[in-house]
Amino acid sequence: MTDKKIEEIDIELGKISQKTKGSLQPIECKTTEELRRLQLERLASGFRLFAHFGFDEGLAGHITLRDPEFPHYFWVNPFGVHFEQICISDLLLVNREGEVVRGDRPLNTAAFAIHSALHKARPDVNSAAHSHSMYGKTFSTMGRLLEPITQDSCTFFEDHTLFDDYTGVVNEASEGDRIAKTLGDKRAIILKNHGLLTTGNSIDGTLWLFLSMERSCQSQLIAESIGQMERIPDEVARLTKSQVGTDMALWASYQPLYDLMLEKDDSFLN
Repeated sequence: MTDKKIEEIDIELGKISQKTKGSLQPIECKTTEELRRLQLERLASGFRLFAHFGFDEGLAGHITLRDPEFPHYFWVNPFGVHFEQICISDLLLVNREGEVVRGDRPLNTAAFAIHSALHKARPDVNSAAHSHSMYGKTFSTMGRLLEPITQDSCTFFEDHTLFDDYTGVVNEASEGDRIAKTLGDKRAIILKNHGLLTTGNSIDGTLWLFLSMERSCQSQLIAESIGQMERIPDEVARLTKSQVGTDMALWASYQPLYDLMLEKDDSFLN
């Protein structure tokens, strides 16, 4: 496995027909090139989705995807390009040393510090998403976990954690290591005074999980502001999580949003 071979990756290879609107049937990929192309299309759509919901914040925010052929490398958005403008051709492929092996734009050092540690510590994590979304970063200042107060928030019951040691912008690898250690085997983490971060074995599930977590933060903030919340009992929350929080359920929940991004502006496929 050499960088020369990696640099020869052609992201134009493997193009297959887009899913039918409303379809919840996973697309079967017959080659590595098809799988890579499919996943990069979802990754690029994720940035458009984040822009659509206002999760962009200047230079902040990043989403990564482990390469299906070279698992020690991951794809990430370039530094300084607005989420609304990101296309597949803009994405960077980065190795464990933080070297850009494909792409010609600068790399966000915070993105590398956080995501490289996550991908290294969790071989099961194929993607991770982080942004400074309004309700997520606001909720993070409370230094608390989400409560199971709605069906949707039950997705995170016993499956998220809190990193409560904010020390400034994450630029050091050691900080990323501490975040990865705190995440443990959970799927999501609240970074105190910073924002949210979600992970998954599929890019689709990771993106939906972030949107759901942001809305769960919003819901709890509103509920707490108007009165006492009625917490769902643990056993019911645990059951609900098993129904709405499966990998397949998360993947399926993203499909209508992908359809929306395609219909709104499919230039992210370029």
